[in-house]
Amino acid sequence: MHIGLIGLGKMGFNMRERLRRNGIDVTGFDRNPVVSDVMSLTELVAELPSPRILWLMVPAGEVTDAVVHELSEVLSPGDLVIDGGNSRYDADIRNAEKLALTGVRFMDCGVSGGVWGRENGYGLMAGGASEDIALAMPVLDALRPAGERARSFVHAGAVGAGHYAKMIHNGIEYGLMQAYAEGYELLSGKDIITDVPGVMRAWQDGTVIRSWLLDLMVKALDQDPELSRVAGYVEDSGEGRWTVEEAVANGIPAPVITAALYARFMSRQEDSPAMKMVAALRNQFGGHSVRAADEGLPPGTTPAATQETAVPPAVDETGSPE
Repeated sequence: MHIGLIGLGKMGFNMRERLRRNGIDVTGFDRNPVVSDVMSLTELVAELPSPRILWLMVPAGEVTDAVVHELSEVLSPGDLVIDGGNSRYDADIRNAEKLALTGVRFMDCGVSGGVWGRENGYGLMAGGASEDIALAMPVLDALRPAGERARSFVHAGAVGAGHYAKMIHNGIEYGLMQAYAEGYELLSGKDIITDVPGVMRAWQDGTVIRSWLLDLMVKALDQDPELSRVAGYVEDSGEGRWTVEEAVANGIPAPVITAALYARFMSRQEDSPAMKMVAALRNQFGGHSVRAADEGLPPGTTPAATQETAVPPAVDETGSPE
């Protein structure tokens, strides 16, 4: 089988290598000529046998939409486009409808495995028609782990289902990572714990919380025991947000995933305006001490300026101070 792969970044480059190792001929295209096999989408399409299969690994949103539009002008009826990026599921539906106007088929595939996928294989969640999944199956088989094929691929449903499943997967990932991170901070903050990495190694085998994420946490601590080279600033890919939006839209409680997303937002604020206001309000109604903005004061110390405006501790309706 010979396919085209569009987008040769961190994921796409590794996927090209894994596919080739597993007997799939791949012609890759990227805007970066250093890694690209051809110089244009038109040249890529001309290289492929019919029916053509093109796998997209480009950023979600406008970039994916632009590539789909360009492909709609150069592909032929019966060709198949697979979006393997992190597109939102409703974008899949729109792109499938656009391509269908010219007889081009479309399926989506959520891909998990990160930079380790080239060696370990990828978890795959596909959405689309059964006949399109069947056409792409040799490619999917080449990408997923050879020894666990029954557990590493799912035809999740119609177009959009693959990316919807991947979206929820990433939302769960947010919650798991946050739980591990909070456990790490609790261990690190307790003086009776003298070997934090050792504790986490002890969790790697035989415990109910063992996982690949835990293995990666131990690896990170082995490389940088104090995490001194890492800033506490965490981005979000978008899929965590989409998961929370879906929860709200469907009235489904998702407090863990939501809290994990908000924790990432908090990580980007060196001095959160909201938390400044919480401190100010506690001082106003309860006379609780606050720290000066220009220096860290010892616990229990109230700045002089605050002392002048502090009011007696407020009580709630039960008669108890905060």
